[in-house]
Amino acid sequence: MCLAVPSRIVEIDNLLAVVDVYGARKEISLLLMPEETRIGDYVLVHAGVAIGKVDEKEAEETAALLQELMKEDYSEE
Repeated sequence: MCLAVPSRIVEIDNLLAVVDVYGARKEISLLLMPEETRIGDYVLVHAGVAIGKVDEKEAEETAALLQELMKEDYSEE
């Protein structure tokens, strides 16, 4: 299963950006973004590449769902 993780852009340098992902900072590519991105925007990141922009509310809802999934115990399945 592949996941795209909502992340907030904190720095931009041409087609590279640094995002905040649950308190960790990661460098990502903006090469595949179809629209302009700015510092403070939320993007979905998959495999180190931003693949789409989301609004803050959607990013927070998705992050909360992912946090809940990480708490689940799937060892019996």
